[in-house]
Amino acid sequence: MTVQQGRTAADDEAGATVPATGPTSESEPGADPEQGPEADLAPDLEPDLEPDLGSTAEPGVAIEAEPDPVLHPAEGRWPWLGPLVVSVVAAVAYTVFSLVQWSRYEVPSWDLGIFTQLARRYASLESPIVHIKGDGFNLLGDHFHPLLVVLGPVYKVFPSAVTLLVVQNLLFALSAYVVGRHAVRVVGWLEGTALTLAYAASFGIAGAVAAQFHEIAFAVPLLALSLVALVRERWWACALWAAPLVFVKEDLGLTVILIGVVLWWRSRDLRALWLSVWGAGWTVLSTAVLIPLLNSGDQWDYGSRIDVVGILTHPWTAFTLLFDDGRKISTVLMLVAITGFVGLRSPVLLVAVPTLVWRFWADNDAYYGHLWHYSAVLMPIAFVALLDGVVLSRRSPRAWLRRYAVAAVPVAVVIAALFTPQLALARLVEPEYYAGSGRETAAQAILAQIPDDAVVETDIGLMSYLVDRDDVFYVGNAGNPTPDYLLIDDWGGGWNTAIGDLVQFAQDRFPGTTWELVDTQGSFRLVHRVD
Repeated sequence: MTVQQGRTAADDEAGATVPATGPTSESEPGADPEQGPEADLAPDLEPDLEPDLGSTAEPGVAIEAEPDPVLHPAEGRWPWLGPLVVSVVAAVAYTVFSLVQWSRYEVPSWDLGIFTQLARRYASLESPIVHIKGDGFNLLGDHFHPLLVVLGPVYKVFPSAVTLLVVQNLLFALSAYVVGRHAVRVVGWLEGTALTLAYAASFGIAGAVAAQFHEIAFAVPLLALSLVALVRERWWACALWAAPLVFVKEDLGLTVILIGVVLWWRSRDLRALWLSVWGAGWTVLSTAVLIPLLNSGDQWDYGSRIDVVGILTHPWTAFTLLFDDGRKISTVLMLVAITGFVGLRSPVLLVAVPTLVWRFWADNDAYYGHLWHYSAVLMPIAFVALLDGVVLSRRSPRAWLRRYAVAAVPVAVVIAALFTPQLALARLVEPEYYAGSGRETAAQAILAQIPDDAVVETDIGLMSYLVDRDDVFYVGNAGNPTPDYLLIDDWGGGWNTAIGDLVQFAQDRFPGTTWELVDTQGSFRLVHRVD
């Protein structure tokens, strides 16, 4: 007997043929229908005995679905192969980009230096004191990310800032596989593999790779695993993958709240709201108690970036602040566009709301655009919403919407492709990117003159290249201890203060000390304390 998944009375009245995407009775027998969170990690060769969303079949009953005539007959043997190949290629491409960027001495921010210093502390079983943020600064008093302790063992084996770049690249590639594997289930091998590629090259992921390591790298695969479990009606797996998000960064507790709400809406089980309670509880605990407790200023530094009082006293600004800048509008439009617009059909897209709101309410305009790492967590949300929207549209009583469901994925892939040339990863196809930046020789000459275990105060320019072996402080902070060396990059230091005589600057900054110029190479200047 053949049963078409998700076919409704409205579909029958319209005479529509709804392609079935569910499992077949030819799957291997004996699989456990109660899959744990690990089910989506491995190639999915077991029968999916849980019915698809909207199915009228009983759980635990294998269903024979009609084959989709547009798919290759052999796709059922290794349906995971396309997404897996794309994910592996993506991991390699990300890493090539990172290694070339590293070899060119291009450092977009201080984040890599900060998190490398953190990983070095964890690897030594020390508290997360990161001097780049300030003398004796506990990084858990900046953002709440205890999950990053897992970097310690990895860094212990591979003690290099490059290790963090590779870890991030692998996490992003893992999320691409999770989303792509589900895409094959929904739209078949060809379109599913194409969508995996679109995800891997999406603006949020590409921007995060170019921005180098950030803690949100761990959130991206967790979101992918949780949301795919959600739309596959694996309720417990959804909750278990979502729960650790609160330990990645404090604002992700708000995301967990929304996942709990959508989980309740889809499952109709009030117990799902406990996930929302979990997210809300950790958001309050981390921002009101734990971060201020560990912060040298007894506060959550980022709380002041949103004028909560102003929004409460002028409620209309809660809405107007979302659209008062062209970059905000562009970010939202790009997010909706990469879902092929059909993502608007899915409640999963609501999970993106907390991230967009805190970014757009903040007074930091770096949050508004689609670049950097800020949109990385939005990508699994958008692409799972796209796939869920396709499934929901197939069941629509509106014939035009059922027809558009067929075109939604190709539309999304084309839109993602149109965005790609403007992203940093597009440099991978430019021969001049591999030719060097002209900074290599000067940077290496300067670094060779700084011994291991020295105390170095510097700007962003070579910070990440020193943290593996030296105790590094950021020159833009007040209250740093007197260092052994002071290093300035006049071109790429990311510090706006123009310094004339560096020796005099050092003596003025640290009264009672004597300094001498060690070397000047290109834009780099190095002085050494001699007393």
